[in-house]
Amino acid sequence: MQTPIEGTKRPVFTVDHMSRTVADIDAALRFYGDVLGAVELFRMGPLDAADMPPGADGRDWMEAHVNVAGARLTLAMLQFPGGGCLQLVAYDKPGSATATPPRNCDLGGNHLGLRVEDVPAAIAWLEAHGCVAMAPIAIDAGPLAGKTNQYVLDPFGLQLEIVD
Repeated sequence: MQTPIEGTKRPVFTVDHMSRTVADIDAALRFYGDVLGAVELFRMGPLDAADMPPGADGRDWMEAHVNVAGARLTLAMLQFPGGGCLQLVAYDKPGSATATPPRNCDLGGNHLGLRVEDVPAAIAWLEAHGCVAMAPIAIDAGPLAGKTNQYVLDPFGLQLEIVD
């Protein structure tokens, strides 16, 4: 395969973390920590564009770095058992942010896939903690034959997929 710049090698890319925007960082940290078992590694903020000097091009720091002009945000990094990391971000500004999570079919739609030993037991646990489960997907053919996957909306309306 030819690279865009002749003579250069493609860098090796590995997943470091996934990020989710939430309305209430403390509530999200309680859910992802207490219910899902993630451990908070660090928290930063609130970080406000109004408190940071603009760049040489005149754009505020947030616009230049996270593509949201005038933002004020708090973020926290969590780590799940097994090493996967999830960053939670709560924006206080701008007030124009969309409050409705994207569906899987929407541009930017996503879900966080979590592996468990027993999907039905995990679903029961999640439902007892404010999640809404979709119908299970029993896979009886193909490369995932014998597996069960089930989508869940967390208490904030964000998609999780529970897989065995």
